[in-house]
Amino acid sequence: MKKQANACLPNSTTEPTWFKAYRQQALQASATLARPVFERIDYHRWPIALQQFDQATSSLEHTAVSSDLYQDNTFVWTNKHTQWCQLAQKWQAQGVIMCDWHTALTKHADLIQKYYGKTVKWDENQLTAQHAAWMQGGLFIYVPRNIQVTEPLVSYLIQDARTPADFVPHVLIVAAENSSLTYLENLQTMGSKEATANIIVEVVARPGSHVNFASSDRLGQNTTAYLNRRATVERDARIDWSMGMMNDGNTVGDFDSDLVGNGAHAEVKIVAMTSAKQVQGIDSRVTNKAPNTIGHILQHGVILGKSQLIFNGIGHILHGAKGADAQQESRVLMLSKQGRGDANPILLIDDNDVTAGHAASVGRIDEEQMYYLMSRGLSKELAERLVIRGFLGPVLNKIPDKHTLTTLEKVCEQKLIEGQKNA
Repeated sequence: MKKQANACLPNSTTEPTWFKAYRQQALQASATLARPVFERIDYHRWPIALQQFDQATSSLEHTAVSSDLYQDNTFVWTNKHTQWCQLAQKWQAQGVIMCDWHTALTKHADLIQKYYGKTVKWDENQLTAQHAAWMQGGLFIYVPRNIQVTEPLVSYLIQDARTPADFVPHVLIVAAENSSLTYLENLQTMGSKEATANIIVEVVARPGSHVNFASSDRLGQNTTAYLNRRATVERDARIDWSMGMMNDGNTVGDFDSDLVGNGAHAEVKIVAMTSAKQVQGIDSRVTNKAPNTIGHILQHGVILGKSQLIFNGIGHILHGAKGADAQQESRVLMLSKQGRGDANPILLIDDNDVTAGHAASVGRIDEEQMYYLMSRGLSKELAERLVIRGFLGPVLNKIPDKHTLTTLEKVCEQKLIEGQKNA
């Protein structure tokens, strides 16, 4: 495998020497590094390692992607290929950057070298090393100091699974001092071949900045996925994560926020749904590394069919982080007696003078509530959807961005209807 991999490592003449060396280091280490371990998420038999080394560039033409996506402040990317990238002129004039990886390495190499691989390091485990070695491209966003981007920046990362191929995009978002932005990421699959996705997002929130990150994740049934999203949050900065985990295949979600500066703040909100026989394991962690930091995790999930959903909520307050606050809530609703759910709260406290708390529950749908709704003339399917909307409401209603909220509500409804049909 190693010999074959070496023969096919990306060798673009536009990549700087340091970046090629970075890839080579990661490739060599990937053979010996272990996979990451997540509490109660048993994924080691999954085909999650990148395998299709002989993959060709995606053949998706512009006509294969809806032209409705081609708007201002929008980025559309398929395996190795940028379909569309356009940032409104008013943001370009203020120094905002939104470009594909090729352009970033060519025109903004100084910023890439400064920030790439600093939040998620390639040598953390086998999956991060494989990603660094085989990364196909992706998106770079940079917002300069004191600039407030008031319109959402939207990406569509589309997996071309019409032929077996890995899907390895990388997203790097840097919000400079006292800046702000909203970013909405859409993960989608075209085609149904078996494939592996290894996706990493790095967010750097510099002092006083605010990043609102939202995602609508709809990877296909035959895609085995590793999603790693992590933020480094500096002094008085804030990140709001709003994620809709609606993938149809087996997925590991590895989500972290490192609060490294005094007064840093992370809010993590996740809604998830599983159906058929799929497994989704979601490991959400906030690490309070500095004083007066705030880390809150709120995740609700719904289980349909014979599927499994695991929530790990981890709040870790390190020594020296006095005045820190770590709170978490994980709740799972089961619509099927054949499904399996797990809500696993973990608090690690290494200092005094802090506040921390957790709540967790796994339960079945309320039969009395269902009976009441059906006695009023509602079908079983519609009654279930109403109950689920109410269950997910405490998470969705706390999402600050209306555009994000509308998107996630639509994704939840679509996944639920499809899951009911296949139950």
